[in-house]
Amino acid sequence: MANPYQGEVALTLDGERHVAKLTLGALAELEAQLGEDTLVSLVTRFESGAFSTRDTLALIVAGLRGGGWRGELADLLSVEIAGGPMEAARVAGQLLARAFAEPR
Repeated sequence: MANPYQGEVALTLDGERHVAKLTLGALAELEAQLGEDTLVSLVTRFESGAFSTRDTLALIVAGLRGGGWRGELADLLSVEIAGGPMEAARVAGQLLARAFAEPR
């Protein structure tokens, strides 16, 4: 089970449950991937709604890698994400929220 107090979010890929979380290393990888210079600009990008499907997948990859997954973006292009694009966007939002705020 994903532990929200540790910033974890669950995501099911091809029927297999994974735990994702944004570690400092995962955030650094995400900044580089998306061409952002700071964490603030990265968060602002998502909060403003100025993000693409590619951005959402990059965020999910970073979170999965922070959770121990060793795949790459290309690996996600052919998997079935349980819940589809809406679940992917929800997980991406939860990853960011849990990385920067304590759960209630």
